[in-house]
Amino acid sequence: MLYPLHDLQRTLFRPVSLWARAGAEALQAWPLPGVTPLAAGYELLHRMTKDYPRPDFGVREVVAHGRTVSVVEEVVAEQPFCRLVRFTRRTEDEVTAARLGRDHKLLLCAPLSGHFATLLRDTVRSLLQDFDVYVTDWRDAREVPLSEGTFHLDTYVAYLQGFIRCLGAERLHVVAVCQPVVPALAVVSLLASAGERTPRALVLMGGPVDGREAPTVVNRLAADRPLTWFEQNLVHTVPAGHPGAGRRVYPGFLQLTAFVAMNPLRHAQSYKDYFVDRARGRDGGAHERFYDGYNAVLDMDAAYYLETVDVVFQRFLLARGEWAVAGVQVRPQDIRHTGLLTVEGAEDDISGPGQTRAAQRLCSGVPDGKKAHLLAEGVGHYGIFSGHKWRESVHPRVRDFLKAQEVEA
Repeated sequence: MLYPLHDLQRTLFRPVSLWARAGAEALQAWPLPGVTPLAAGYELLHRMTKDYPRPDFGVREVVAHGRTVSVVEEVVAEQPFCRLVRFTRRTEDEVTAARLGRDHKLLLCAPLSGHFATLLRDTVRSLLQDFDVYVTDWRDAREVPLSEGTFHLDTYVAYLQGFIRCLGAERLHVVAVCQPVVPALAVVSLLASAGERTPRALVLMGGPVDGREAPTVVNRLAADRPLTWFEQNLVHTVPAGHPGAGRRVYPGFLQLTAFVAMNPLRHAQSYKDYFVDRARGRDGGAHERFYDGYNAVLDMDAAYYLETVDVVFQRFLLARGEWAVAGVQVRPQDIRHTGLLTVEGAEDDISGPGQTRAAQRLCSGVPDGKKAHLLAEGVGHYGIFSGHKWRESVHPRVRDFLKAQEVEA
């Protein structure tokens, strides 16, 4: 009953949100004393009751090879639960176009852990300066009809494997952020074990390769409860009115509640600061842009979610060398020709320092000269891939590592 009640709540809040927005706009049009704080209150009410649909990436142009080029999103491959989106760079300058054509492809594996892939817009914008970028754009499970079947962790690995084969590994880099660190490492391992060509470089950023290292609240939550607890308390059925009606999912609204509960005081302060800024006539755009993305969440298929809890967070099968995908053993030690960079935030409270670096130990077949690790001081989980710390500290190191693999290969 929880999911239908949530839908009912959203339906009841919708006119409140519209009324609050209209009130804010009307008050802002009246240049009278004392009106601005009142308008700010209406704005805050609107943002606390509105729906947050999937936002756009909003990357329209970037500077690449010293020239401003336009960017167009194109779907190059599609599966029931995911689209592979290319951020095609275009320019009429022939010299720049030729340089763009020589750039290596980069598959950016976006998380399937609550938020939409658009949360990586800052990552995309930075990487487009030097690479031909493709992104895994995951679909909301409540929008996927039951006729499309169930989505499993093995399905996730198969999707990534198919995308790599589609793009061709010879001139391809793979960058995985947070949750896809584990399946991305599995995919490259499986390709190597099968004797197939592997990508030039694999960058793993802030993901739980071995959750036993520096366990966080997220790790302890998974370890302290049996798998049946997650199924009984967090899995619900999509109600009628949605394309995926009848599908068992971990709902996005419950995931968002869990995200906020990890740092409730910080979020409360952020909303308070937003009200104060707007009441004083200051711009609140930064707050709005962040929470438009943060509050936009998707449902995950229950099978995939429960298998991830089991394999990654409870039994640590990859770290123990005991994980098999579709009956085939995952052997990171078979990777030999792919450069490996692991990236962690020293202040990461989701994937603690050491969890991603564990891949360095597992990938024993990669020569030391093709391995590197970056521990970003003063950087939390989101700072690894977004914001000024990503742009100023992390991205340059990632870019330089990838370029080095192009030269060496």
